[in-house]
Amino acid sequence: MYVEGDEIYNLACPASPIHYQWDPVQTTKTSVHGAINMLGLAKRLKIKILQASTSEIYGNPQIHPQKEDYWGYVNPIGPRSCYDEGKRCAETLFFDYYRQHKLKIKVVRIFNTYGPRMHPNDGRVVSNFIMQALKNEPITIYGDGSQTRSFCYVDDMIDGFIKMMNSPDEFVGPVNLGNTREISILEIANMITDITNSNSKVIFNSLPKDDPVRRKPDISLAKIKLGWEPKVNLEDGLENTITYFDNLLKEN
Repeated sequence: MYVEGDEIYNLACPASPIHYQWDPVQTTKTSVHGAINMLGLAKRLKIKILQASTSEIYGNPQIHPQKEDYWGYVNPIGPRSCYDEGKRCAETLFFDYYRQHKLKIKVVRIFNTYGPRMHPNDGRVVSNFIMQALKNEPITIYGDGSQTRSFCYVDDMIDGFIKMMNSPDEFVGPVNLGNTREISILEIANMITDITNSNSKVIFNSLPKDDPVRRKPDISLAKIKLGWEPKVNLEDGLENTITYFDNLLKEN
C-alpha cells in the first residue's frame, strides 16, 4: 500500500504463483482483509483509492481478447483460486464501498507486468527465463510453451495507474491495463536466449493446474477514457530488464 497526498494506491498481494500458493490462506487474507482495511482508511480520510486488480480475475478465459465486461472463467476451489478469488472479492468490496458509502474508487486490471527491480526469485516467466539464460542453465517451460501472455513494461503500467487515478471521479473502472502484443511462452524464451546470447536449452515440465491457455487484454476502454496505451516494445523492455539482472548477478 502506498499513500500519496490525498490518494491511496493499493497494490498489496504477492502476484507470482509460487509465492501466493506457498501460503494460500494468507494470500486470500491479504487481498480481502487488505482491501477492507484500505477502504476503511480511505472512507475515514475521505480520499480516493485505487485497487490494483489483475487479469487473473478472468481465470482461464473462454473469450479472447478479454474485455472488462467479461465475468471470467475461474475455478473457485483450485490451487490458483486464493489469488484469483481474493482479487475478485476485493473488486466486489471496492464497488460496494462505492455504491454504499459513495467512496471515490478506481479499479485497474493488470496484465503481466515485467521490468527492472523484479526479484530474481520472483517465479514468473520473464525473471525465471532471464536468470536461467544469464547463468546458461536450462530454460524451464511448463507445458508445451504454446500458452500465450501479453507482457507490459513497468513504466507503461505505472503511467496507466497515474492516468487512471487522475481521471474524472465518475470513471471508476474496472479498466484493463496491459500490452496487446500476444506472445507464446516458447517465443519469449527464445527471444531471451537470443538477446543474452545464452547457451541454455529449453526443457519442458508438466503444466500446472488451471494455468490460463491464452491471455491478452482488450484496452479499448483505456485508450478512450485515459488516452493510455503502452509505448515500450517488448524487445526494448527485455533489454532493460536483462541489463538489470546481469548487473545484479555481477554484484553478487
